[in-house]
Amino acid sequence: MPDNSDDYEDSDELQPTFDEDDHPARVWNLLWLINPGDEDTALQQFNAWREARAGAEDDSSDESWLWDLKDAIDWRAGFYVDWKDTDSFVAALDEMAARWSLRIEWGGDLDDEDFAADIDVPTLMAIAHDRLREYGYTVWNWNTGGDAYAGWIALRRDDEAMLALCSVLGVEVRPGSDPF
Repeated sequence: MPDNSDDYEDSDELQPTFDEDDHPARVWNLLWLINPGDEDTALQQFNAWREARAGAEDDSSDESWLWDLKDAIDWRAGFYVDWKDTDSFVAALDEMAARWSLRIEWGGDLDDEDFAADIDVPTLMAIAHDRLREYGYTVWNWNTGGDAYAGWIALRRDDEAMLALCSVLGVEVRPGSDPF
């Protein structure tokens, strides 16, 4: 399939205006990156995140904002799975890829016990990353600081923007080819 990233042109009039040092603006920009071409979903997730943050101090050095974001995007624009939960990982990535009418070829039959016995989440993440790169997307994972895996998918053309934005947000991310 061809790279369809040209279908998702940036539209400055759709992006809200925020102060440069505004943490919610950075979160909005992250949601914009992980929901390419889907402003409605990005806005729904942003509103869910803001509701979760209501009453919380707006301190970007506190990582609680990221966990609230994880809850707002889970299974729609993000994944969070236990280190050994390959079934949930595959289901989450398949659902996320379906947003762009893509299907991930996992390299074998996941229902086959012999194949599935040797597969773990990091291996599956690397497979998904490689397959989605063929279509112009990048699987990202962020450091949960524990024994779980979390991340999202964005357009490959936004790789540098993703790294820069996550650096400013204080989120350690890596491409799915290099899981934490």
